[in-house]
Amino acid sequence: MITTPLVITGIAAVSSAGVGIELLEAAVRTGRCCLQPVPAEILGQEGDEWAPVSAFRVADFMPPLKARKFDRCSQFAIAAAGMALKDAGIDMAGLDPTRVGTVLGCGFGGITNSEEFLRGYFTGGVNGLAPMLFPNTVPNAAASNASIELGFKGPNVTMIQRFCSAESALFMAQRILEQDRADVMLVGGVDEITPVVLKGFKALGQLRTGGYGRGFGEGAGILVLEREDHAMRRGARVRARLAGVSTIGQLLPGMEREGLARLEAGTSHASLVSFSGVAADRGELRGLVSGIPCLDTGALFGRSLAMGGIAMVAHLLVLGPGTTGVHLAASPEGPWYSARFEGVSPDSK
Repeated sequence: MITTPLVITGIAAVSSAGVGIELLEAAVRTGRCCLQPVPAEILGQEGDEWAPVSAFRVADFMPPLKARKFDRCSQFAIAAAGMALKDAGIDMAGLDPTRVGTVLGCGFGGITNSEEFLRGYFTGGVNGLAPMLFPNTVPNAAASNASIELGFKGPNVTMIQRFCSAESALFMAQRILEQDRADVMLVGGVDEITPVVLKGFKALGQLRTGGYGRGFGEGAGILVLEREDHAMRRGARVRARLAGVSTIGQLLPGMEREGLARLEAGTSHASLVSFSGVAADRGELRGLVSGIPCLDTGALFGRSLAMGGIAMVAHLLVLGPGTTGVHLAASPEGPWYSARFEGVSPDSK
């Protein structure tokens, strides 16, 4: 239950559809699938798919020399956060930076830098380690680097919770705003996918039917979540309202009905449902929204542990004014999340 009115005033995405929300929206509305074959030389086999962000050029967002010190995840996060601020009409010079924070979901973090860092150790011992790489090997690097570059000094948290990492971030950002610890929170998810990760999934048997590593994607999806009173004071355009976030850990035997009841609030009135993680594969969740138009962004842009950020941005892009949308996310073993959004007129303030 939302105890303080919260609104979404900005959104941004870096996805396999392209850089920016316009390309993402066009792909969603036309149903364009951005998955592509994984080159056979990477896995030694054909028939696998992934969704890399091939159009991203970091030089469009920062000088190349500066970009070199950031891992790819951090580059995605900095770019998307900057675009989200612009979409929200926020100039950090006019805000108290201690009242602006971020919570990002992240699965693998800067896996490319981690690979390079560890390779140095395994091939050259302690002397082969590159200290400059280490800060980018931790999953919270993306949120931290985005905060530093854009001047946020409020709460900074990274959530890692399997396929519900971005939804966990939304849940925490809601709490932070309700507790009056911030006025504005940038929230969402960021992840990258590399050949090494795919090889790992292959070794675990997770790339084919029934595996959770198939069709992986990468990118960043970020929402600007704001206390409504703060947004009104600065005359912000409101894209949507956050009506509530519900979560359960697992559907325990004998308690399935009670667990689903916690998630289904508002689904009967929804005009759109989006899925993230493995939610689209769960018959229990499909049953909750029978007869309602559904959006499975994983089938279009790939999925990963924090791709819920892109899924929620896509959801808001096609949610009509005056309608209710429900976003459902699930990890194989739990948790399960339900987020409810209310669409508003594009001119609402």
